[in-house]
Amino acid sequence: MTDFIPPPAPRPTVTYANCTVADHAGFRPLHLDLHLPPGEGPFPVVLWVHGGGFFSGSRVWMPDSVAPYDFHQRLLARGYAVADVDYRLALEAPFPAQLVDIQAAIRWLRHYADQLKLDPNRFAALGESAGGFVAALAGLVGEGDTALQAVINWYGVVNLFAFEREDEDGDPDPITVLFGGPIRGRREFVRWGDPQSRVHAGAPPFLSIHGDADTQVPLSQSEGLTQVLREHGVRAELLTVPGADHCFVGHDDIGGLIEAGADFLDDVFKAG
Repeated sequence: MTDFIPPPAPRPTVTYANCTVADHAGFRPLHLDLHLPPGEGPFPVVLWVHGGGFFSGSRVWMPDSVAPYDFHQRLLARGYAVADVDYRLALEAPFPAQLVDIQAAIRWLRHYADQLKLDPNRFAALGESAGGFVAALAGLVGEGDTALQAVINWYGVVNLFAFEREDEDGDPDPITVLFGGPIRGRREFVRWGDPQSRVHAGAPPFLSIHGDADTQVPLSQSEGLTQVLREHGVRAELLTVPGADHCFVGHDDIGGLIEAGADFLDDVFKAG
């Protein structure tokens, strides 16, 4: 039976729509939509990296709990360009395709920064859930034309080894599919793709925002990443959201969390 998915919530006018940032042979082209604030720029840019458990989602999708809170409008009003980016899902291509795809978007935006009125020295990624994993890893391994200057992680999976299972029977979990098999059989490969394992002293500043009642990705994921970043001397902040489940369900000021992210970026980019 077909699942009927409702249309996405209306989004503000997109300045540049359906920009092709990668065209891998045998796969769908990967696109981004770029929203620009009013003014002459150059603007700092935030890459929105969607979630969906590596099995679903797209650049035009936003969690139902977040969609009513004017994500794009709030960032645009603060002077940030927003790039909604796509990446291949786990059943389309295994890891590291997801990292490669986000890096393609970063590289494309930086290449055309002058034309698009973007500041190539103020690039940030904001990822939620599975997108938090992709954004965090991109921030930790990027350099040169794929570098990020800040990362905001919304309740992302950032310590893959915490999800290692003793019993591998039954339906494979998303991480197993993403990495082509159980963690126990490919620990070095998983370590290479594990954000917490890739932390280093030169990493960009991180802000993690996570509900303390998250039943899908425990708060300990963001707590652990924040601790390891700080141990390496990296600026790392953690905003714990009391009573919030995954996607901040149960929290009544999600708009305030978006603003907190903009405050963090303002401070990071001003300091930079």
